[in-house]
Formats: sequence, structure tokens, C-alpha cells
Amino acid sequence: MSAAVETISEAKSFGGVQGVYSHPAASTACTMRFSVYLPPQAEEGPVPVVYWLSGLTCTEDNFTTKAGAQRYAAESGMAVVAPDTSPRGDGVADDEAYDFGQGAGFYVNATEEPWRAHYRMYDYVVEELPALIATHFPVDPARAGIMGHSMGGHGALVCSLRNPERFRSISAFAPICAPMRCPWGEKALAGYLGPDRAAWTEYDATELVRGLRDDRAILVDQGLADGFLAEQLKPELLEEACREAGRPLTLNRRAGYDHSYNFIASFIGDHIRHHAAVLGALGA
Repeated sequence: MSAAVETISEAKSFGGVQGVYSHPAASTACTMRFSVYLPPQAEEGPVPVVYWLSGLTCTEDNFTTKAGAQRYAAESGMAVVAPDTSPRGDGVADDEAYDFGQGAGFYVNATEEPWRAHYRMYDYVVEELPALIATHFPVDPARAGIMGHSMGGHGALVCSLRNPERFRSISAFAPICAPMRCPWGEKALAGYLGPDRAAWTEYDATELVRGLRDDRAILVDQGLADGFLAEQLKPELLEEACREAGRPLTLNRRAGYDHSYNFIASFIGDHIRHHAAVLGALGA
């Protein structure tokens, strides 16, 4: 492995290897951390890969240690990559609020000061990280998908909708479906992109679905006991946009489930199998 990628830890897991790594990232102009799970099948050659984008306040560690994805990734022969949620470090702009600044990158390319120097998480997820992973790990970049939770669900939807050739399969847990119409999204998009709402549409999944046409199916799981459901997440708006656009959407409304990793761990196997079915078929 190149000296540009530092190994922080590696451990055996379900016959494969769960690792955590760091590297100097050009797009965010800071050191970024990410985790990679390689299933046992990776010992025989390149495997499909799915990227996970985490939510507000998270790092790469939350998903890696709480979701229980390794068992299902090993069964399906899928690599799973989970980057941090934002740039971090000395000199990286921050904010006292939990929903803005470090830990809250919103997967956009910021255009406003002081955020534009480092907060380019869209470029990091779409371009820099996949290129790094393809160079240093045995994955097949032609068979890549993306999924995420909450803010990361928003990021996964946006990154895939705008880059169907890069991310061939899509899913999300409790995503922020219409950030232009919720407090979290309005705050983040105004802060990172400025007051022109026309610029925000590139980062709003509901608006993108209305304007883009392709037939890739979207899988979304949403807990009905999620305290953020009505005000922040608004899956009904994505559902309406998909229906109007003729876009296949499976929206599972899960009674009794909240916004936590208990919810994610309960259904992560379904999502891994969803991506494996799509990406496996591409390699058939």
C-alpha cells in the first residue's frame, strides 16, 4: 500500500478484514479517515463495493462498529467503504452547532467563506475517494453502489442521482429527502452555498428526481417512531417525486423504529443484499 494511505487498524472479521485508514485528501485539503471492510472473496480478486455515508455528528467509526454490516458483506462478497462526514483538523472552519461545520459536511461543495477551502465533500465522495479505493484495494469500480443514513442518506441519494455511471445502486436509511424544505437542509445549504436557492437544487434529491430520468431502483427504509420524520426527513416528498417521474422506489415504513443505529442494524442486511443483487448482476 502506498505511503499516502496510512493504516490505522486492521482486524479479522467474518473471514475478511475490517480496516481503518487515513490519507491526505486534495479535495478537502486535510487528512481524511475512512474504513474499509474487505470480504473473504477479495482474496480471489476484485469485488463489488458499496459506499456508506454517515449522518450528523458521526465519523467513520459509527457505522463500522454499530451497524453490523460485516456479516452481510461477507455473505454477499461486497466491500464496504465508510468515510468521515466532513473535513477536520487545525485550520478547518467549524461552528458551535452540531448541525453545521465539522461533523456536518452535508456532502456538498461549499462556495461560501470560510467553508469553501475545505468543505468539498461532494468531490471527495464522488471523485477522490473512489479513485483512492480502486488504486489501493481489490474492488471493481464498475460495480459500485452507495447508501447512507440521515444527512448521509441525503448525500447517497444526491451523489448517485447525479452520477449514475459511478454509483450503480442506491439506498438510504431515514434520508433528508428534501433539504430545501427542512430546517437542517435550509441552514446547511444557505451556509455552504449562499442565499441563491437555485444553486441548492443540485443537492436536493427530490428536485433531482424530478429533473433526471433513469430507471435505477431506490431503496429507502424509514422508521415511523423517528423523531425527525415530520420536520426534517419528509420521505413523502421523495415518494411523490418518484411517482411523478416514474422512478422505481421502495419506501419501507417501519413501525416502532427510531433514528438510531438499532434501526440501521435491523435492516442493514436488506440493504447489502439490495446492492449485491444489482452489482452482482452487472458482473454476470
